[in-house]
Amino acid sequence: MSGRISKRSRKTAETKIDLSIDLDGSGNSDVKTGIPFFDHMLTLFTKHGLFDLYARVDGDIEVDSHHTIEDTGIVIGECMKEALGTKEGIRRYGSVYLPMDETLVRVVVDLSNRPHLEFRAPVGTPDAPNMPFTLVEEFCRALASNLRANIHVELLYGRDGHHIAEAIFKGLARALREACEKDARVKGIPSTKEAL
Repeated sequence: MSGRISKRSRKTAETKIDLSIDLDGSGNSDVKTGIPFFDHMLTLFTKHGLFDLYARVDGDIEVDSHHTIEDTGIVIGECMKEALGTKEGIRRYGSVYLPMDETLVRVVVDLSNRPHLEFRAPVGTPDAPNMPFTLVEEFCRALASNLRANIHVELLYGRDGHHIAEAIFKGLARALREACEKDARVKGIPSTKEAL
């Protein structure tokens, strides 16, 4: 059984979340957020990251999807940070170019403990069905802030909102998978500061 597992519950006036993640999983997911398209994104995030993810999210989706998507990003980030522990032996960096039909995105991650999101996409990038494109950025920001990671996401080109969102979530998954992976050649913490 993996030691890099974290479970969290978070309750606010807007959302109630129960979530667990195993960084050394096999891509299994059991996700219910009340937003079918977001469930699809989290399922493929899990599959391509080879994480195991359980999520039950009850949010105020009668208002809109914002709180549910942002707060889920917060809890995933918190869980991933906890599961990484001291970060001894990890690769730390991950990067990927991810194509999805006519779309191409670049995602680069540094598990630096210095949270920053650089999210670049043209103004007017199309929405996915039932999920405004702005909420893809909000998810990434919540994840970066709470994982305390430096994440760069760039939409290089694309036309279809579904493909664009999917490429970003898959790209995040692949870059995070690489950054979280253990490398037998890494001794201790991968930083000259000897802390991350």
